[in-house]
Amino acid sequence: MHNELENNPADIQDNNDELYERFSFVIDKGQEPLRIDKFLVNRIEGASRNKVQQAINAGMVTVNGNEIRPNYKIKPRDSIIVFSDMSPEETDVVPEKIDLDILHEDADLLIINKPAGMVVHPGSGNYSGTLLNGVAWYLRQQNPSISEDSLPRFGLVHRIDKNTSGLLVLAKTDKAMRHLAKQFFDHSIKRQYVALVWGDMENDEGTIVAHIGRNQRFRKLFEAYPEGDHGKEAITHYKVLERFGYVTLVQCVLETGRTHQIRVHMKYIGHPLFNDDFYGGDKIVKGTVYARYKQFVDNCFQICPRQALHAKTLGFIHPTTEKEILFNTELPDDMKQVIEKWRNYINSVGKVK
Repeated sequence: MHNELENNPADIQDNNDELYERFSFVIDKGQEPLRIDKFLVNRIEGASRNKVQQAINAGMVTVNGNEIRPNYKIKPRDSIIVFSDMSPEETDVVPEKIDLDILHEDADLLIINKPAGMVVHPGSGNYSGTLLNGVAWYLRQQNPSISEDSLPRFGLVHRIDKNTSGLLVLAKTDKAMRHLAKQFFDHSIKRQYVALVWGDMENDEGTIVAHIGRNQRFRKLFEAYPEGDHGKEAITHYKVLERFGYVTLVQCVLETGRTHQIRVHMKYIGHPLFNDDFYGGDKIVKGTVYARYKQFVDNCFQICPRQALHAKTLGFIHPTTEKEILFNTELPDDMKQVIEKWRNYINSVGKVK
């Protein structure tokens, strides 16, 4: 018996910022009838019968585009998509009182403006102080009957890096989670980032197409694979907003959502993000060797001690109203200050050749 598995389970956590884009199977034409929960437990590493059934009941498993019941029996040529997180590692989310910048809340979702430096969810080395710890405390104040068992990773359908600031959406119900997860899966979510990158971009706008996967030697780093021989498809559209000679302010629109996508793609085209210590942006990439310039750049690094990247705009179809909603946030102060310093610097030294 043969089944087509589009997503390699070993790479699931490696390549997605969209947490619920998971597994796809097409059932072989010789498959005998078999309950879908048994099939998925046998095919997904780390999945338990209980977790599979919970995912099915939440509508996070579809067959031929339709939701099904746990006792559904798979048939030849069925197309199965599993949106739910089947990773074996689960970390309890302990409620903690943490200030959250909540831009919008309704019965279905939360829109949060995450500051740079905050980890999104608990994990290895970060078990407290995360965004989800704060959300758990916030929701417990609204409804004290919520148990910790109902809190782990609930509603988190995407994430942004610790040192990236900006907008996140969290679902408050199974229906909203399912609805949003499918929009991320279909790449219909509108996400717009603003980044300060090294160098003077050659074109005013363009598209970067290169697979992204883990670096074969340094597992914490990701790398662009333009030939598509490794990793997963990644597409970033960019547009120049302002030029400062040595650095450029750009707008990036994601068509896919891979880990470190903008950071890796910008490095790939020779324009690493300003002060990105993972991808070579934390040193002078473009500019002179004069002491005054070096001191100026060091001062900028101190003002913005992280990669200059902000998730500025987030838009999607609301899970209940079915209407498109769009959220926008201002650049954080550290990026505003650095951009203004570059603007003043270029004005003072004249146009860069």
